[in-house]
Amino acid sequence: MNFRRGRAREEPEINLIPLIDILIVILIFLFLTTTYSRYAELQINLPEASAEKSADKPQILSIAVDANGRYAINGTTTPFDNPAGFASRLQEAAKGAKDPVIAISADAAATHQSVVNVMESARLAGYPHISFTTQSRK
Repeated sequence: MNFRRGRAREEPEINLIPLIDILIVILIFLFLTTTYSRYAELQINLPEASAEKSADKPQILSIAVDANGRYAINGTTTPFDNPAGFASRLQEAAKGAKDPVIAISADAAATHQSVVNVMESARLAGYPHISFTTQSRK
């Protein structure tokens, strides 16, 4: 019993119009949501230096702070009574250097206040260049 004898079989078609409509909507969405940045370019002629690099390295004052709040300047234990007194000890350790770099090596368990004390003393001594030393994990 063949019930389909009289019907012709239709080939399935892919309707592309809904696909094109969806792609147009996606393109419109992308055009509206995309931001375009314009960078203003300035034509700058930088000056050139004719001097050679200075062979002098800045003097480094190494300040160590341990977990108990004790201080050492260049490996010499130094008491801390107040920031002004410690600033004068920093100036003595600098031995007249114009602008030494203060390298603070603080223990991980040292209090923040002890590090801030060193920074305040360096400010009072007139040494604005401060760096912190760290160690890498092994």
